[in-house]
Amino acid sequence: MFPSSYSHVFSIHPEPNGPQHIRPGDQVRCGENLYPHFEVVAVDRDTVWLRNVTDGSDHLAPLSRCRKLPPDANLKHAAE
Repeated sequence: MFPSSYSHVFSIHPEPNGPQHIRPGDQVRCGENLYPHFEVVAVDRDTVWLRNVTDGSDHLAPLSRCRKLPPDANLKHAAE
């Protein structure tokens, strides 16, 4: 995954709003970006395998960049 936000490019690491336990099946976004949204495929220590819900592409990302989305987020229309 290429750097896609100012927070990633400038190594700004915002703290999440409390503890987040990210597991396979959760919906997340990376950094402070609002889109794209990803589905967590697998978690291994501090690395997450993500699948873009819009185009189905797979990515690996640091767990620290992932922000869990609320369960009612409408993810299928993220790119519209």
